[in-house]
Amino acid sequence: MSDNPNTTDMTIKDFYLNEYPTDELGIELKDNITFAGLVTQLFGDGDVYDYIGVHDSLVRERLFSELANQLNTSYDYVYNLWLN
Repeated sequence: MSDNPNTTDMTIKDFYLNEYPTDELGIELKDNITFAGLVTQLFGDGDVYDYIGVHDSLVRERLFSELANQLNTSYDYVYNLWLN
């Protein structure tokens, strides 16, 4: 994942297309969604897959990994938020 501090200012789609340009699912991500919004989904009752617009576990894992990086925490922490 990128250590670029500007990723917190990017939409999820911009981040994903920048980091994984060969993943065709990146273009299917919803426009204008953010990592802050993803956190809200994890702490609320929201469906992460509906929020991002792609129902693919690899995409979710990559986004959770970047979110963990931005929150300076572990992937497992973010994953457990999602499970609970």
